[in-house]
Formats: sequence, structure tokens, C-alpha cells
Amino acid sequence: MPEKYLRRPAVEAMTGLSRSTIYNLMNRREFPRPVRLTKKAVAWPESAIANWLESRKSA
Repeated sequence: MPEKYLRRPAVEAMTGLSRSTIYNLMNRREFPRPVRLTKKAVAWPESAIANWLESRKSA
């Protein structure tokens, strides 16, 4: 099954985090980095976000 990629609004909805919190966590290397889809568009692999959420349950 091909990987699904989520744009920022979908990541915000899935995690409950705001845009600024996501980017702050990325700067601290505590949140997955997005992959570039086109010259201007990035998205996060759904599996990376799901794994991050799962790791937060045990923390």
C-alpha cells in the first residue's frame, strides 16, 4: 500500500498541535521533518506522524 502524505493542516488536526508548536518541535528535533513534494510544497508521511503519536503515549 503506498504511503499517504499529510499536509500541515491535516498534521495539525491529527496531532492537535498548532503550526508554531510543530515547527518549534521540529527545530528541537522532537517532531518528524516533512518531505518535499514539489518546489513549494511539503508534507509529512502519515506513518511518521502515527509513529510519533505512538511514541508520545509511552512517554
